[in-house]
Amino acid sequence: MSFELSLNTGTTPNLNLQQAVEAAARAGLSHIGPWRHLLEQAGGAQRAATIIKEGGLQASTLCRGGFLTATSSQAQQEALDSNRQAIEEAATIGANNLIMVVGGLPSAAHLLGGAGDRQDKDIVGARDRVARALDQLVPLAIDHGVCLVLEPLHPMYAADRAVLSTLGQALDMATAYPAEAVGVVVDTFHVFWDPQLQQQIQRAGHERRLASYQICDFNLPIASNALQSRGMMGDGHVDFSSISRWVAQTGYRGPVEVEIFNDEINAQDADLTLNTMSERFASLVLPHLEQAAGIQSASAIN
Repeated sequence: MSFELSLNTGTTPNLNLQQAVEAAARAGLSHIGPWRHLLEQAGGAQRAATIIKEGGLQASTLCRGGFLTATSSQAQQEALDSNRQAIEEAATIGANNLIMVVGGLPSAAHLLGGAGDRQDKDIVGARDRVARALDQLVPLAIDHGVCLVLEPLHPMYAADRAVLSTLGQALDMATAYPAEAVGVVVDTFHVFWDPQLQQQIQRAGHERRLASYQICDFNLPIASNALQSRGMMGDGHVDFSSISRWVAQTGYRGPVEVEIFNDEINAQDADLTLNTMSERFASLVLPHLEQAAGIQSASAIN
């Protein structure tokens, strides 16, 4: 099967892993992309793997690794240790892809509860520290069969969450490593605006680094907490038809994750969320993926 829908558990933050797996299964999904705190709450990665398997699902990704831009040696070591653990967790639950949100500037670290030099706004230096950390993490990722999937975030998150803002930047950083070890994710919320998006998606396909496709919409007005500005597909301003065609034209046939941070959606009944996202995926995204892939849909056959 191609383009199977996956629930990223960021969309259902009020559910534990067991509940999220059960909700995804009720909605007919075959994949789930858990966040790491759910593994810990479940009793560890091995127990989480059992929950996912017994629920009849597969893990599409693990969210998340990254935050590799700290300047102090202690903070750098803590980040490396956390990412090494995340690689092992991804392998344990059967997720080939560990999503990497690489981290922001030291000057903004305190906004996310970290410690950093509030005068350090050197974004070039921060990106260099990400690359140096990848040097140390890639061998372990290869050993475990896990791809470190760099996620470019919308530029409004460059200060606090990710000093990689475009797919091109992420691919430039990935080129130093084997394709099976470092890939990229296309997240529609973060990259829909990029004037180079079509070319960079083609490049990702050519370099065999397109590891994941994540979808949600870009809502306006921006929420007071910008992180909560994601919307259900069709409610905002993302051109899912074009982006989905470009993704499928690369040869990508993997799961498609829905990841939505939105106060209203996150608070509503999870079954409603899953049913709505399934319907929107089937009408707004899947037909364009299948058309570009030359796949005749079941509805067309019937």
